[in-house]
Amino acid sequence: MVIAEDSVILREGMVELLTARGCEVLATAGDADELIAAVAEYTPDVAVVDIRMPPTHTDEGIRAAVQLRADHPDVGILVFSQHAEPSWAARLLAGEVSGIGYLLKERVAATADFLEALHRVAAGGVALDPEIVGRMLNSGTRRLDRLTAREREVLDLMAQGHSNRSIAGLLVISERAVEKHAASVFGKFDLPSTEADNRRVKAVVAYLREVRA
Repeated sequence: MVIAEDSVILREGMVELLTARGCEVLATAGDADELIAAVAEYTPDVAVVDIRMPPTHTDEGIRAAVQLRADHPDVGILVFSQHAEPSWAARLLAGEVSGIGYLLKERVAATADFLEALHRVAAGGVALDPEIVGRMLNSGTRRLDRLTAREREVLDLMAQGHSNRSIAGLLVISERAVEKHAASVFGKFDLPSTEADNRRVKAVVAYLREVRA
């Protein structure tokens, strides 16, 4: 992986922490230009990116992440920031919705959770902080407005990368109930059942594309 973080202390701490848990840190970067150069040189499985980086400390990181998505679509991007901005998430989610993550620093309670999200994104999955998803969800769109409150909860958790079993545990319902809610979401999103298609992935993609609109 490549880590882009302008705080030297945090950056070095992440390197030490992740290396101790079996991750290979190929390079670190203190600004967007260094990040882009490092990814071009090493082509990592995933890049961990802060949003506000030098020189203006506004959106350099997210702009670099968007560029990396275009130039290196096989590299996962995990935004790790203290800022919850749905507009920035929307910019990152433009185009193909895979290998993308957006976590809030203060809400990551355990190293294991961060590592799980990191591996998920590196493998082409999606890992979004519930607060980010919630703020995007509040924008409201026609198809989303068709969903019941419970169906939105299920789709919300699906977008965060949770399995049916995990969703059942979090919502304190049966896996069968989760399956029924998911099937209802697929129907309301006009996703027909075919052997070749993964409706779960398509529902999440459709959801993310609608909430960023």
